[in-house]
Amino acid sequence: MSVRTPSGQAVAVARHGWVQAAATVLGALLAMVVVAALGLWAAGAADLPDNAFPRVVAATVVTAVGGTIELSGNAGALADSRAGLTVIPLSVTLVGALVLAARFLRPLRHRAVAGAAELAGWAARIAVLWLLGLLGLALAARQTFAVSLGEGTLGDIGDLFGVSPTVGFTTDVPLTLALGLLWLAGVLVLALLVSRASPLPGKPARFQEAVRPAAYAMVVLLLACVVLGIVIALVVAATRGQAAQTFALILLGMPNLVWLTLTIGLGATWNGRVEGPFALPMPHVLDEVLRGRDVAALNLASIADHDGRVWWLVVVDAVLLLAAAVVMAALSPARTRPWQHAVHLMAALALTVLTICLVGRISAHYGLSLLGIGDLGGDLSGELFLRPEPWTAVGLAALWGLVTGFLGGLLAGPVRRRGAIRKGGRGS
Repeated sequence: MSVRTPSGQAVAVARHGWVQAAATVLGALLAMVVVAALGLWAAGAADLPDNAFPRVVAATVVTAVGGTIELSGNAGALADSRAGLTVIPLSVTLVGALVLAARFLRPLRHRAVAGAAELAGWAARIAVLWLLGLLGLALAARQTFAVSLGEGTLGDIGDLFGVSPTVGFTTDVPLTLALGLLWLAGVLVLALLVSRASPLPGKPARFQEAVRPAAYAMVVLLLACVVLGIVIALVVAATRGQAAQTFALILLGMPNLVWLTLTIGLGATWNGRVEGPFALPMPHVLDEVLRGRDVAALNLASIADHDGRVWWLVVVDAVLLLAAAVVMAALSPARTRPWQHAVHLMAALALTVLTICLVGRISAHYGLSLLGIGDLGGDLSGELFLRPEPWTAVGLAALWGLVTGFLGGLLAGPVRRRGAIRKGGRGS
């Protein structure tokens, strides 16, 4: 035994070594870069001047993990420009999180126990290399573009006064590293909470019976929404064309759209505005609701004024939530009562919707004024923003969670009893 034990410990250490941590980080970053590059290519970003495409890809990955991109403008002494952009490409975020979580959990699967020191050491190795990789991307994510004034009167005025407007982006490196580290910690903690095959250390293990089934059900719910959205998008692309735009949406912002839709189906309201050349991705009805108003409410009622089929979102949400509730109840201990399932799903869904409200915000604007005369119209100015009413959304989510959690607990009872009978039969 004395010979085998050190050997076993050496294998365990090797599984958590720096090489494995490097493979984990590189695998996640590479997956994110590939998805971002393909999505931007489908969106036409490969044609950007000055070989800017790689730097735009780097900026996209940085924003996907919570990093901050700062836009800047310069239009000479006689003109002024302003620009801003806040959006998280959640398709890139989701792919990176899934790859990172899978590789983080791989050496921990099917282990009976895992100490806090062991998990902390494994996570620390990943964190160090993650920060180095993120630092490289943040330093690469910077570029300046020239903005053409066109060939008409505006262009002549620009030539006369020597106005050469530019817009560029850089990365706030310290803030990006801090937010990227926070994102990494969130992914690793959520991975441990969701995985039923990986052990939790010490005191946290006492709460896994209540937390793990609910966390797993919420991940299943969010992934089901994404898969459903991809299927619908592919059908639309096959029947109506615009394949490039559809693939750009899938590879960059499908979770942005479907998770927004999930909250609207629950009754949430988002406020927004669209003007100028900016546009929201499919479906076009969202753009119709928000365009041409100072601030427009985006909810079931306002969308129904343009397309009555939106009420089917309520039915789809109800089915998805009930399925998630049944999954949660089926994974919970048999002694858990329906009202406890209701409380667990209430808390889980409320936190999930709050997270969507935090990461689903969109804000983009660009404006150029010449000789102090306002914002020039056309393609030289525009604004898009979309922000939720978070506490209303969270309150409605809690109510939905209570109802569907209770019903899911009732529906899962017969399934659990049939499974117990079959198990007993095999044992006899």
